[in-house]
Amino acid sequence: MHLLHDPAAPAADPIDFDTFLKVDIRVGTVVAAEPFAKARKPAYILMIDFGPAIGIRKSSAQIVANYACDDLVGRQVAAVVNFPPRQIGPVMSEVLTLGFADGAGEVTLFRPDKPVPDGARLF
Repeated sequence: MHLLHDPAAPAADPIDFDTFLKVDIRVGTVVAAEPFAKARKPAYILMIDFGPAIGIRKSSAQIVANYACDDLVGRQVAAVVNFPPRQIGPVMSEVLTLGFADGAGEVTLFRPDKPVPDGARLF
């Protein structure tokens, strides 16, 4: 298992609160999901609506083990919206969709347990 996914790994080095505030984590609703056929590892391309201030952004997500495309549309997810876009094969991923490794090391999406407005920021 990768160190970032290892639940027995020690906590990361301390950061100050101002550094934490620089990471902009928002909630959005998946409006479209499709298989990412050209990805090296199985993945989906997600289109996520973060509300009027941010809009719809694209994300490549390796979540195929726990989710079907049809089950993702309408689901709220959390993502980092202020990382620079990253080229993933032929797709430019604009946000980092967040999740945790389950017992098998597969991604389980991070989301609020009640609906919140799209674009709401984690604090």
